[in-house]
Amino acid sequence: MSGPISLEPGGSEEDTLAIRLAGTRPLRRRPRWALDEATLTVRLPRSGPDERAVSELAAELADRIGPAVHPYEVAALLEAEGLSASVINERYGHPNLFSLASALYERVPRTFPEPAPAADPWRPDTVRCLLRGVLFALPGLAYLLAAPLWDAGGHAPALVVAGVVSWAWGQALGHRAHLRMATGRREAGRTLLAGAPTGAVVSTAIAALPAEGGPVTWVAAAQSAYLAAAGVLLVLGRERLLLAALGPLLAGAAVLPWWEPGPVLRSGLPALALLATLAVTGRVLRGTLSVPAVTGAGRPRLLWSLPYGLFGLAAAVLVLLQGRQEPYAVIVLTLSMGPAEWLLYRYRGLSVAALRATATPAGFLLRSAGILGLCLLAYLAPLLPAALLIGADPVALLLLAAVLWTALLLQAFGAAWPSAGICLAAAAAAAAVVFFRLPPGTALALPLSCGAAALCLSACALRLLGRPSPHV
Repeated sequence: MSGPISLEPGGSEEDTLAIRLAGTRPLRRRPRWALDEATLTVRLPRSGPDERAVSELAAELADRIGPAVHPYEVAALLEAEGLSASVINERYGHPNLFSLASALYERVPRTFPEPAPAADPWRPDTVRCLLRGVLFALPGLAYLLAAPLWDAGGHAPALVVAGVVSWAWGQALGHRAHLRMATGRREAGRTLLAGAPTGAVVSTAIAALPAEGGPVTWVAAAQSAYLAAAGVLLVLGRERLLLAALGPLLAGAAVLPWWEPGPVLRSGLPALALLATLAVTGRVLRGTLSVPAVTGAGRPRLLWSLPYGLFGLAAAVLVLLQGRQEPYAVIVLTLSMGPAEWLLYRYRGLSVAALRATATPAGFLLRSAGILGLCLLAYLAPLLPAALLIGADPVALLLLAAVLWTALLLQAFGAAWPSAGICLAAAAAAAAVVFFRLPPGTALALPLSCGAAALCLSACALRLLGRPSPHV
């Protein structure tokens, strides 16, 4: 092999041996040689890494190298960037990928950014919660329309009995339907289809006892049928359909201040609203039952829903006693059930956030107590001006509202028996004082009973929910 041979320096990055061939025969074996017409170039391995090039690469990838906890993560990053072994050797002077990854890992300081805030799993649907509160109160328009047609005062006991039974039955049925909802909407629909008509029949039959089977029994039957159908729609989340079915009541009540609708419309509009509610409920149940069934799903025990029914009974009695003194207070409490439900979701969301922000059980207990007080205050604050506006006793109304919300909070976490027992005791004590005229007197019976119940429920809530485990 003859001809001029020249050594061409490659600067600070590489040395290149250029062998110029002049009329020589082509070589048979040319590993690692690059032939370009009359010039053959051989690249020699580096004597060491190029610190400048490595530093530039480290600066370019610093935001992605910093969070790495091992050089292997940096190696995976370099592979994802498309750096081959030859490029690593020629450009950065490292023999292989792992050598360059280790160098970069040592150059870049560790940076662990704060995790992004997690989404609130208990974010409430504000519109839906407010709509539910309105739907709880709208049926009262039927009594406003039909009151001049019959002796409401004389028939009040039968309707009250029917309402109390329907309230208790609906609470238990709603809980059982939600349990069945975990195994599929078809199972929940079957539970509601069997339980709602049964509850309407039972409440009507019990209401017929004080009415002695008179015409008011039909009114009690209509009331029980509506409450059963409305409960089905609320459990299945069809609030807007229920609002549409109550359109005749809204139209009739809207014209009352300016126009007398007459007996036909006064009786016909509530009947039309009832028929529309029943028709919508039947359609919704039919669609729910058409969903494929879930095989192998177990049936929950009836005893599990018993405390929810007992709480419904106690709450109905307490509200009845409050309405006996201040009828408009019942409307205020009914409308407040929408915001109460919204605050139950907010409590759970705030508790999850507190669980992430605290590191000790004592710290979480303090935060949990603060969240409980904040949510309870947010629920009671709007009720104070409402009580003053309607002329009701604000102390009695606020204490009853505190009892209802705290009991619902405990039920939301599965502590149904403590809330049911405390509310039943308060209802029994207040009812005994009112109906048997026992000391300390009728006026103080409800506030004292509700005050004691609110303290007991708050203590139970702090004891149960002040621990991290219920919120995990």
